[in-house]
Amino acid sequence: MDASMMSDRPLVRVEHLRHLYHKGSVSDLLVLDDVNLCLKENEIVALLGRSGSGKSTLLRIISGLLPPSGGNVEIDGKPVSGPASEVAMVFQSFALFPWLSVLENVEIGLEAIGMASDERRARALAAIDLIGLDGFESAYPKELSGGMRQRVGLARALVVHPKVLLMDEPFSALDVLTAETLRTDLLDIWFEGRLPIQSILMVTHNIEEAVLMCDRILVFASNPGHIVAEIKVDLPQPRDRQDPAFRDIVEDIYARMTLKTPSLTREGAFPGVGINMILPAVSTNRLAGLVELVNGQPYDGKADMPELASELHLEIDDLFPIAETLQLLRFAEVEGGDVVLTPAGRQFATADIEERKRLFAQHLLGYVPLVAHIKRILDERATHRAPARRFLGELEDTMSEGYAEKTLRTVIAWARYAELLAYDEATGVFSLENPA
Repeated sequence: MDASMMSDRPLVRVEHLRHLYHKGSVSDLLVLDDVNLCLKENEIVALLGRSGSGKSTLLRIISGLLPPSGGNVEIDGKPVSGPASEVAMVFQSFALFPWLSVLENVEIGLEAIGMASDERRARALAAIDLIGLDGFESAYPKELSGGMRQRVGLARALVVHPKVLLMDEPFSALDVLTAETLRTDLLDIWFEGRLPIQSILMVTHNIEEAVLMCDRILVFASNPGHIVAEIKVDLPQPRDRQDPAFRDIVEDIYARMTLKTPSLTREGAFPGVGINMILPAVSTNRLAGLVELVNGQPYDGKADMPELASELHLEIDDLFPIAETLQLLRFAEVEGGDVVLTPAGRQFATADIEERKRLFAQHLLGYVPLVAHIKRILDERATHRAPARRFLGELEDTMSEGYAEKTLRTVIAWARYAELLAYDEATGVFSLENPA
């Protein structure tokens, strides 16, 4: 939205917000800490960050669907203490009722607030027409493509005429072309002033999407979730991805998101120390593929992450874990928006299969404490065997069951590739017998 159309009046105000999730016997998980933000009238703002940084939780708190553990949320000057009628939300998963037609799905929110049937129908038809689904009123969700279903979700949110539209990764479940069309259509009707809303707050993992659509971008870091940067996007609309100014903003965001920070001890990207480090589910094929790509031309050992993301069609939640795992294993350094292979990484890129396995095993034992811990236990036991539940129990002392399971599955996959450990799926037992 043109800056001249924006009001300085905060439509949404979040102050010193914190939120904890209770995890039974494990200590509470602090998901959000000291989050402060304002959303003004006539602007689109993105919450950009990795999965697990609390962005979706923040949207649910703003909508009144989830009470915060601390801090304040106001919409249009009024405290939020329950479901807020001033906001509506569009979800990633469409969230349509399959037994209702398009028209009935759009009407359902108006029916819930007791609107008369004639007015309800007229407003729903207008919303359906606005988002480009005129003619599909009687169709059912199963008859619609993913993009059309998301348009129904958008119409259902808009039909109640909210002041604020909250969007939680609204395009991430769509293919690239469908997502691009829906983004463009939404921006067109926004700038034409046809949307019955005052502002949009959206969650995204797509850096280019945020720069393409938004007036401001709030960059989130994890463990716990907090805002580390606010970036204003002053480029005129419509925006061109190839514009040098556009690329500069993208580069700046990648650089900010790959700055080295002190190790933390909560769940997220590689928190914890020692055996309590949470590991991502990144396959050795993807690790090897990225090493080979960066080692070759035109990169010659150093690659710009925005270029890699564009070439590989990866978003930050796909690319960052691969690059950071290479950094963990000392095959690469990641900082300032670049992936730079270490000498060991370049050696890995040109090695044959057996040499790669030897190098990978060496780096696993040296830089992934959980692998070294399991290997040491197996070496010390006369049977060279140990149940997986023994190590799961240790992990669950400091992380959730889900993270513990995922971390151990990652170790199993990496150690099998390196031929360090064997694992019997049927019995759930680690061993050193013919590891493969």
